[in-house]
Amino acid sequence: MEKLTLGFSPCPNDTFIFDALIHGKIDTGGLQFHVEYHDVETLNAKAFAKDLDITKLSYHAFAYAVEDYELLDAGSALGFGVGPLLICKDEALAAQLGRYAGGDLPEEFANLKVGIPGKYTTANFLLGLAYSGLQNKQEMVFSDIEASLLDGSIDVGLIIHENRFTYMDKDLHKIADLGDFWEKTTGSPIPLGGIVIKRSLPQEVKEKVNRLLKESVQYAFANPKSGIDYIRSHAQEMEEEVMYKHIELYVNSYSEELGDEGRRAVNRMFDKARTLNLIPTTSKNIYLVK
Repeated sequence: MEKLTLGFSPCPNDTFIFDALIHGKIDTGGLQFHVEYHDVETLNAKAFAKDLDITKLSYHAFAYAVEDYELLDAGSALGFGVGPLLICKDEALAAQLGRYAGGDLPEEFANLKVGIPGKYTTANFLLGLAYSGLQNKQEMVFSDIEASLLDGSIDVGLIIHENRFTYMDKDLHKIADLGDFWEKTTGSPIPLGGIVIKRSLPQEVKEKVNRLLKESVQYAFANPKSGIDYIRSHAQEMEEEVMYKHIELYVNSYSEELGDEGRRAVNRMFDKARTLNLIPTTSKNIYLVK
């Protein structure tokens, strides 16, 4: 029985997707998985180090790991209205900065300290597109950003995952929805994260993992409450309503398979990033054959 290392985040969208795969709810045909849970930037770093056979990672980070990994057709997080949010504590500052998305930022704002969930996250890539003038960045675990805004250690925060549902309860204010900025600029869904697998694995194993991941997503759609205890045990926000809002936002038809529209969105993101010299160039194909 072959055992593969598998990394994904403890966030509800990932645990929802992988529940059936790792808990024997579908037939894995002899494959077993050793699971590691990490925040997205740690997963990105593990991909750069080639530590895991299969891993979730940011699409931005994938550009730096494409020589060693291929993208699975199943398991991605893409969609409309799912992008990261730029927020702050000062309502007046939020209103001021909100006017400059995609434009030249006045010098008076250039030194604002921005908390980001990681250099190689798709969120940071989008921040560079919308607010290239914000360069005073501090990397931190995504779940610490709200608290850092509240205690004044950062001026602006870039939030992802379930924090987009909780920031208003903490009297924090939205500056811009960077997913909305992307959608209006490109007309495409925003590619946030995907599941990649080592190129060095046998082709039949890669195709099998892709098929099993698709089956795991389908099982989750058909049995949405099946993994509730598992999902809750890893969720940052324990309220069931918040967990399922998070899942509904990030798990959709693109998670089952990218399809033509999903592939176009990913290609558009990579093309734009190459044009702006935001990622390295590569001749490697990014897609796993189904």
